Amino acid sequence: MNYTEELIKREKELGRPVRVGLAGAGQMGSGLAAQIGKIPGMELVACADIDLARAENALKLAGINKIGHNSDASASIENGQGGVVDNAKALAELPVDIVYEATGVPWVGAEVADACIDANKHILMLNVETDVTIGKYLANKANKNGVIYSVANGDEPVACKELYDFSVDLGFEIVCVGKGKNNPLDQTANPDTCLEKATKKKMNPKMLASFEDGSKTMIEMAALANAIGLPPDRVGMNGPVSEVKDLNKTLIPSEDGGVLSGIGRVDYAFGPAPGVFSIVKSDNQTVIDEMEYLSMGSGPYYTFYRPYHLASIEAPRSVGMAIINKEPGLQPTTWIAEVIGHAKKDLVKGDKIDGIGGYASYGVTYPVEQSKEFVPLGLLEGAEVLEDIKAGDPISKSAVQLPDNLINNLRTLQGN
Repeated sequence: MNYTEELIKREKELGRPVRVGLAGAGQMGSGLAAQIGKIPGMELVACADIDLARAENALKLAGINKIGHNSDASASIENGQGGVVDNAKALAELPVDIVYEATGVPWVGAEVADACIDANKHILMLNVETDVTIGKYLANKANKNGVIYSVANGDEPVACKELYDFSVDLGFEIVCVGKGKNNPLDQTANPDTCLEKATKKKMNPKMLASFEDGSKTMIEMAALANAIGLPPDRVGMNGPVSEVKDLNKTLIPSEDGGVLSGIGRVDYAFGPAPGVFSIVKSDNQTVIDEMEYLSMGSGPYYTFYRPYHLASIEAPRSVGMAIINKEPGLQPTTWIAEVIGHAKKDLVKGDKIDGIGGYASYGVTYPVEQSKEFVPLGLLEGAEVLEDIKAGDPISKSAVQLPDNLINNLRTLQGN
């Protein structure tokens, strides 16, 4: 669907574009701001960041140059200008229609999303870390309030779901849906080990560490699993090395020569990055013959592959989905996957655990029934270690004292 045409019509009818707010003016947020500035029918008018200069820069990337600060932000937006705040929760109080959460910090994402839903504003998560921690709670609350809660377009979970929906609509049996991983897996990666590469790539070293230690891939595939109802094949998933042409020989059941324990799984592979894939099966000979004629191979397993995801550049499409279609791109419909924190190094009693991509922990995807004794990665920031934990071990609930904050409280309300 061409959302831009509909958004332009909406602007003519209401006399103003969709007003967009943004929490987090880092790499993802800045890329999103620049792209929104090119799209008619929507306007980035508000940005929150602990560094107000970064927030201002994001609005300027979107073409907004007259900017009010903190207490002046709301009036500035009402006057057709922009506003910046240093408290992300304050976005919920500003005159915006929809908010992107792009901080990547689970507890911040929880505060922003919960406040926006309370204020009847749509919330789009570029913060998948929050979604895999309390996304079910947030989605249920948003649905009851009549607003949209969704993981934003651009990251792999939504791109995967689009291929999954395509596969389902064609009537194929779904074998495996997933993404390619391009960073080597190093579960000891931290901001120090990633600093040189991050500097060259103009990235936050914590962000790069969360890629290299595997946490990001685990988080993205858990979000996908909870949205489409296909579980991870096993703890940590399989993650085979495979070229695109061999995915339909690799990510299939072991009885047919692959690595999966059965049909209907989420997983990842080293090799086909930055793309996403859906492996499907047909047992209909007429369809098999037609697929071979269409150069899709001899079957019965086939690969549908999208060779890219465009991250923040693709994220603005979520505005159209929420405002025009009034539907999410991806939100939890069940809870069958968990991302559990594992110790990145030996942790001793009294240690404090830092955030995702830091020095203390990394994430591993679990089938939910195998995760009950352990702590979700998104709850661990600020936790105090109560007993020694060996490097590589999952962090048990008895081994840490979690902080008393909103995300932990909402997780209690969510259950699981």
